This record gives sequence, C-alpha cells and structure tokens, in this order.
Amino acid sequence: MTPGKEYLSSDEIRPLAERSDLMGAWLVLHCWGTIAAAVALFGFWPNLLTFALAVMVIGSRQLGLAILMHEAAHNALFRNRKANDIVGEWLCGRPILAELSAYRHYHLTHHRFTQTEKDPDLVLSSKFPTSRASLKRKFTRDLTGQTGVRQLAAQIMMSVRLAGDHDAVDAAASDFAQAFKARDLFKSLPVFLGIIALMGLIGDWWWGLAFWLLPYLTWFQFVLRVRNIAEHGATEQSEDPLRNVRTTLAGPVARLLVAPYWVNYHLEHHMVMHVPCWRLKEMHRRLLDKGLANRMRIAPSYWHALGEAGWRKA
Repeated sequence: MTPGKEYLSSDEIRPLAERSDLMGAWLVLHCWGTIAAAVALFGFWPNLLTFALAVMVIGSRQLGLAILMHEAAHNALFRNRKANDIVGEWLCGRPILAELSAYRHYHLTHHRFTQTEKDPDLVLSSKFPTSRASLKRKFTRDLTGQTGVRQLAAQIMMSVRLAGDHDAVDAAASDFAQAFKARDLFKSLPVFLGIIALMGLIGDWWWGLAFWLLPYLTWFQFVLRVRNIAEHGATEQSEDPLRNVRTTLAGPVARLLVAPYWVNYHLEHHMVMHVPCWRLKEMHRRLLDKGLANRMRIAPSYWHALGEAGWRKA
C-alpha cells in the first residue's frame, strides 16, 4: 500500500502525481545548463574563488543528475516509460557512472522495506547517530577525494572480475552509495570520459579533469553522504512513514550546493514515490495542512540534520 493514502485521498494524490514532459525536459536542461554556467563563470573570471565555486556547483549538479535518474527510475521524469529509460540512462545515469536499471531494482527494494531488516540501505543509515569525530573523518575522506578514488577503483575491479554476475557485484559493492554503481562500468566509462574530453576541447586541456573528474571525486561524494545521512540517518528503524525518514528544509544556498531538485523532501517522496520531485513541496504543504507537522520528522536545516546524526557529539 502507498503510505500516503493513509493521509491523503486519491483525489488529492492524483494531481500531485501528474507528470509533465515539458518539466522533465526543463529539469535535465537546467542541470546541464547549470554545469555549463559554472564552467563559463571560471572561463570569464578565472580565480581561486570561481574555481572552487565551479567544483562545488558541478558536484552538486552531479548529484542533481543522480536525482533526475532517480526520477526516471520511478517513471516520474516523463510521461512515457521509454523517455524515462533513455534520458535517465544516457543523460543522467551514465555521465556519473551509474546505471538506471540496476538502480531501479535496488531503490524500489529500499522503498518496499524502508528501515527494516530487508532494506538494502539499512547498512548506511544504521551507523547513525555516531560521533562528531567519525563524521569529520568521513567528510575529510570525501572532500580530499579518498572516498571517490577508493570507490572508483573498486568499481573498475568489480567490472573486470565480476562482469555479468549481478549478485556478486551487489555483494562486493563498497559500503557507501552502492545504489549508484553501474554494474557494467565499461558502458558508462566512455560517456564519463567523453565529458572530460569535451570540456578539454572547449577550454584548456585540464578543464575536464578539474570540472568533471575532480567534482565527482570530491564534492559529489560529500553531498551524496550528507543527503544520505539527512534522509534516513538517526531516524526510527520502524515502518512508520512519518518517522523512519526525514525531510530537511533547505534555503537557496543549500539548494544550490547540497540539495538540488527538491531532494530534501524525502519524507514526502516516501509517502507517494511516483509524485514528481517538483511537486513534493506542494505535498509537504498539504501534509502540514492535515495537522501532521508534529508527527513528521522534519529538520529545519542540513546543519540540524547532521546534528541529529552526531555532529553535536564530542
């Protein structure tokens, strides 16, 4: 049963779940356009500030591509299943070394068994709350590229050694963000390298390394972890859809650098998973209008969500 039907009627859910091809196309265009604008900003005003900003914005838009692939996995990006599959695979998933079909199977299992023993993401969320020192170590590994390099190396090794053995790939995946791993890396790698090459042709030879590989290995890994912690870290391990997941309120800066495309409305997404991301804010308002605010797990900011996960601990 869709959890949201306990709180919203079918007549209320139906317009929220309406998909739009125009909006889906705009979101994909917006994501790639933001990436291009970040590179252009550095091209026009090359300095350390615009370089750092470009890396952070592009890393957040790499997460944006993952979010839009997630939308396609739920057939919520476009009305047509084929359009979801093609765009979600080649314009959203493969550029970040992800695979739509593998992700769809993994993610729907997560929805079915959220925060129970059968949830494939439980191994991630069950680690929280933790200590502030542990979070610092994790974030340091992410921002210095250690997490990204380790995972990329592991992904290459898995693709070489375990080609075609999907069960073995799932079992051998690293302990973080395994849902986004492409089982057959060598279908995604040419797309990933092609973006690097294209950026090098547009600007200096090193632009692709600086503005695609570097964000992927650093800021993308960091915001992916922050997103994961905020969504299910330090929530109830139960079947209560209002308590086993968290919505995190996000201002303009957070939406730019950490939480693009309404990914912060994660409780609402779990309520009715086929509602498009751009309608989740409206669903949030409707749930509040039902008087559910005190029952819903809502963090006023990502800083607060990290505090619940252990940042405030010594």
